[in-house]
Amino acid sequence: MTIPAIGISLGDPGGIGPEVVLKALATPSLLPETRFVVFGDRRVWDAERAALGLSLETRPHEGESAPSAPGFYFHDIGAASGAAVRGAASGENGKSSFLAFKKAVELAGKGALDALVTAPISKTSWHLAGLPWRGHTEYLDSLYPGAIMTFWSERLKVALLSHHIPLKEALGRVRKDVLLDFFRALHRSLAAIRSGVDELLVAGLNPHAGEDGLLGAEETAEIGPAIEEAVRQGIPVSGPYPPDTVFLKALDRPAKMVVAMSHDQGLIGFKLVAFATGVNTTLGMPFVRTSPDHGTAFDIAGKGVADPRSMLEALRLAIRLSASS
Repeated sequence: MTIPAIGISLGDPGGIGPEVVLKALATPSLLPETRFVVFGDRRVWDAERAALGLSLETRPHEGESAPSAPGFYFHDIGAASGAAVRGAASGENGKSSFLAFKKAVELAGKGALDALVTAPISKTSWHLAGLPWRGHTEYLDSLYPGAIMTFWSERLKVALLSHHIPLKEALGRVRKDVLLDFFRALHRSLAAIRSGVDELLVAGLNPHAGEDGLLGAEETAEIGPAIEEAVRQGIPVSGPYPPDTVFLKALDRPAKMVVAMSHDQGLIGFKLVAFATGVNTTLGMPFVRTSPDHGTAFDIAGKGVADPRSMLEALRLAIRLSASS
């Protein structure tokens, strides 16, 4: 069996990313044998390790290929022009987190890494750094058009038709052609990683899924016809279901995945049941990308109290899915 090579980007150096990465990797008994490569600013890594009192040792990683032996490696992307700002967004933090992520994506795209795990970044920091992307998924979508944002946990799986865009813009994407393309791409991606998902449960957009057109026409005019055509093409999809009950149909049923029409429609339900252990997973690319489902948590950065469980689950899922693909 090939030992997977998993890249990890440290995220915003002013947030809890470095802390949860260190805490997760410092419990090797909870992880299978792997070639882990951490991408980030070495100064940030060493400072976090000292602050937490953790003795995790990493070997230097350079070049464009994966390490040959299992263990922990660090790929130093160098420091930004200024010092990291702890507990707040800054352009320097944004530049540092982006450079680490960009390098890890580059190696994953070349096949040197089997999967990529990303610690949380700050969208504000990226904006202050002058970057045009709202976040990880948008950058990945610029390289791999059609990248799909999904969320995984033991209790619930959710896929998002749209993600980090204003709600008014998201509503404009609820069209038959867009939905049908999405169902096809999601079905292909899930099959490629042998996910075990055997049915996509599609949420409606309006209360009671439109109540036969009385509370909105999107279900009868756009969502329903897209589902019917997808079924004719052999895609296991059903709905539209009322958005306030569709999650109950998938809860604790590992073979079911909810398709939500917008970011918050999907994530309010998901984070309610899996905030500490949920994993953000990007599909539709040559490699798997996972991430904790929480943010930078600037308010607790540097206090040593961040919960690493979601990062640990992100690492485990990346290893499992990369072995399946």
